[in-house]
Amino acid sequence: MEREDGFTLVEMLAVMVIMATLLAVAVGFSSSARVRAADASAKSNIDVAVPAFSAYALENGGYTGMTLRRLQTTYSRGIRNIRVVSASATTYCVRSTVEGRTWYKPGPSGSITTTRCR
Repeated sequence: MEREDGFTLVEMLAVMVIMATLLAVAVGFSSSARVRAADASAKSNIDVAVPAFSAYALENGGYTGMTLRRLQTTYSRGIRNIRVVSASATTYCVRSTVEGRTWYKPGPSGSITTTRCR
């Protein structure tokens, strides 16, 4: 009896099913990791800027007139990717958008959230 080397069709199909399953899992983890990274980056942008907001309020008697440019030139050049949505004597609202994911902080005591400031 002759011996034939190689794989059977069933073995090849089993390997293809396993590879497809692993690929699907990897793609799922990759896209969710990308979303989590964008969220972390946007929240970090705001966290980095919060001390500058406080310093601005102390020196100017409130948040009125607070802009990204003034914060960068006076307090920290490291403030990036935020937008001052509104600023009054006692409150402010800033946002940071990374890869289409936007986070807001109503200040000074509000939490960073995906809910728009009022």
